[in-house]
Amino acid sequence: MTNKVIPSNAIITIAGTVGVGKSSLTHALSERLNFKTSFEKVDNNPYLEKFYHDFERWSFHLQIYFLAERFKEQKRMFEYGGGFVQDRSIYEDVDIFAKMHEEQGTMTKEDYTTYKELFEAMIMTPYFPKPDVLIYLECDYNDVLQRIKNRGRQMEIETDETYWKKLFARYDNWIENFTECPVVRVNINDYDVYDEPESINHIIDKIAHVIETHRSIDTRTH
Repeated sequence: MTNKVIPSNAIITIAGTVGVGKSSLTHALSERLNFKTSFEKVDNNPYLEKFYHDFERWSFHLQIYFLAERFKEQKRMFEYGGGFVQDRSIYEDVDIFAKMHEEQGTMTKEDYTTYKELFEAMIMTPYFPKPDVLIYLECDYNDVLQRIKNRGRQMEIETDETYWKKLFARYDNWIENFTECPVVRVNINDYDVYDEPESINHIIDKIAHVIETHRSIDTRTH
């Protein structure tokens, strides 16, 4: 067991490309820390399957839907005062998914501008706590492609592999330039939440150290 303590009001966000295991780690950490969870809405999403069959027609609708749902979760975390593990960050929606579709022409520049301006208005509200730490799940491309196939969502399996390659590359570039909060990088092969639940101890230790260090710096500079 780890001896490190994570503050009960912390917000931990898990980031990484599709299929990398964000939801599984979210569940495992929330159970160990007795934190609440914040998940991306996939089930009963009215646009997701349509999007995978026609990016150009549905990309804006899907991103607006995710943005609205994500903002509701941000507000919920604010009202509870923290104590959350969050599956995917709002920053990924904006800087990776929406931007990719705008650049490849499957979202119009006008729609992207509208989307970005809405996001920028949202983050200026008080209901937008930044994460105390972002866990970035690193992996080999072939590993994540196999995970996508293994979890068996037909709409993902039928998606052209070129899309997953572009997304994987964008995530690598995005995390190199991410500065909104401290980052802890974790390779997905360094733990197993199912067969070796104690293997996440080192992740908890890293999170605790980063949060303690960052909060002490904030205290000294304010």
